[in-house]
Amino acid sequence: MFPQTRMRRLRRRNIIPLLAETVLTKNDLIAPLFFDEAVSEPLPILAMPGQYRWPVSRADAIGKRLYSAGIRAVLIFGIPKIKDPGAFGAFAPDGVVQQVVRSMKAACPDIVVITDLCACEYTDHGHCGVIGECQDGPGLVNDLSLEMIQKIAVSQAAAGADIVAPSCMLDGMVASIRRSLDESGFLEVLIMSYSTKFASCLYGPFREAAGSGYTFGDRSGYQEPVTNRREAFRESELDAAEGADILMVKPAGWFGDIISDIRQIGLPVAAYQVSGEYSMICAATAQGWLEERKAVMESLLSLKRAGADLVITYFAEKVCGWLDEEQ
Repeated sequence: MFPQTRMRRLRRRNIIPLLAETVLTKNDLIAPLFFDEAVSEPLPILAMPGQYRWPVSRADAIGKRLYSAGIRAVLIFGIPKIKDPGAFGAFAPDGVVQQVVRSMKAACPDIVVITDLCACEYTDHGHCGVIGECQDGPGLVNDLSLEMIQKIAVSQAAAGADIVAPSCMLDGMVASIRRSLDESGFLEVLIMSYSTKFASCLYGPFREAAGSGYTFGDRSGYQEPVTNRREAFRESELDAAEGADILMVKPAGWFGDIISDIRQIGLPVAAYQVSGEYSMICAATAQGWLEERKAVMESLLSLKRAGADLVITYFAEKVCGWLDEEQ
C-alpha cells in the first residue's frame, strides 16, 4: 500500500513560497537606533558589530536612508552628555532624544518615530527613576518615578514622537502616561508598552550601546522573572486595561510562548530581538558556524509565527536588502 496523503508534494521548491503560512515584510520591521549627544562621528558598538552610537547631527540622514530602504518605523534611544540623579536630560526640551525626533521628522515626515521612554540612560545611578529607601534597602520608588516618566513622555510627544514606548516596567506606568499625554493635548500619540520585559541575561551588549549600566543592585524588582508565564501575561493584560495601544515582549527569541499568549489579548504585539540575540548571531556567523542570512530570517520568521505583528531588530536594514533581492 502506498500513502494516500503525500506531504512532500507541498514541498516542491516552486510550491513552497505559494503556501507559506508565515511571511515577513518590510512593514513588520522596526529599527532601533542609538544617538549619543557627546559624539561627533559614529562610534562603533564593539559588542554589537555593525551597530553605532550616532551623533545627533546624523539623525536626518539616517531617517531618510532607512525610509528609502523600506523601513517605516524606528525606535530611538538617547545617551546624554551629562547624567544626574533626576534624569533631567530625559525631559529637557533640548535633550538628545528631543533633538533627534525633531530633526528626523523634519527630514522624513512619514517615518514613524518611536521613543524609548525610560530614565536609566539619564540617571547617574542607572536605575529607571527615583531612588529612595525601600523595604529591602535603597531602590526604585514607584510612584515618584511615575511622575518623572510622565514628564519624559510629554517632552518626547512635544518634540514630535508618534509613539512613546515605556520600558521602565513601573506599576501603573501606562495609565499615568496616558493621562499626562491626554491632559497635555497629545491624544493621538500611541503607547507601545514594554508590557512583558524579562529580567534576562540577553541585555548585556545593550549596556555598552546605551551606557545604561547600574551602580548598585539590579533591575529584577521591576522586570519579569524568566520563570513566570502567567505573571507575564498578567503584566500585559494590566497594561492593555490601562490604555496601551501596542504590547511588547522583550527579549523575543526565547519567549515565543509568551508572544503567543499575549496575542490573545487582542492588541498588536511587538517582539524585541534584543542586543544579546543580535550579538549571538553575529558571533556565530563570524566564525562560519551559521549562515547569516538564513539564521536571521529564520529567527525573525519564528517571531512572526509565534504571533508578533511587529519585530524590533538590529538586522532591520539588512533584512530590507535581502527582501529586495527576493523580488
